[in-house]
Amino acid sequence: MTPGTAERPQMTVEDFEELAGVTPAGVRLEFVDGKVRTKDPLSVEDFEALERRAPETVRLEYINGKLEVKAMPDGNHRSIYLWLVRQFLLHRPDLDLAPESGVKAEAYRNGRARTDAALAPVDHFVGDGEWSESDGILMALEITSRDSDTNQRDRIDKPVGYAEANIPVYLLIDRDNCTVVVHSEPKDGRYRQTLSHPWGATVELPPPVSVTLDTEPLKKYAY
Repeated sequence: MTPGTAERPQMTVEDFEELAGVTPAGVRLEFVDGKVRTKDPLSVEDFEALERRAPETVRLEYINGKLEVKAMPDGNHRSIYLWLVRQFLLHRPDLDLAPESGVKAEAYRNGRARTDAALAPVDHFVGDGEWSESDGILMALEITSRDSDTNQRDRIDKPVGYAEANIPVYLLIDRDNCTVVVHSEPKDGRYRQTLSHPWGATVELPPPVSVTLDTEPLKKYAY
């Protein structure tokens, strides 16, 4: 974490109390050090029921068998996403960089990941519900947030989940390290290629994305 910045709690006590009040039968939650956890193993079905009832200010994910709360984006986070949207409109107008896309990830689609964005052909998500199949998604995008779970979630768990779902490219914009990390070539539940580039470098996103990014503009979005 860059000096002078502070980690934000996953959620407020008020949001936790509201969430705890709508939990499905048999789901028990606890709130420790600003984090929400389940006291018992959570099934995908119970997660989806809980997610449907969650307050609008709480964004839930089901990652590696655990309930996770994704931090709300700040201004720099939103600006990075919009910068990427402009790049893809310029270079790949045949694709949509759809924000806040729920994806069935991990082996056997047992995970529920809320991507910062998912890249797919125009209108690919028409008719989908909250959680889309990963088939046809060309790239998953995550932009790190200022919360304590970023390292485990974005740098460790999600590369596995997206690779297991055979999403060809996972692009991580790492604001803590000022790097652009490109994961590609998923096979046997892992990305075989992982390349890290400093902000300012020219970054090649491999097929099927096939876009070259000049990442110099990212420097103005540093913490």
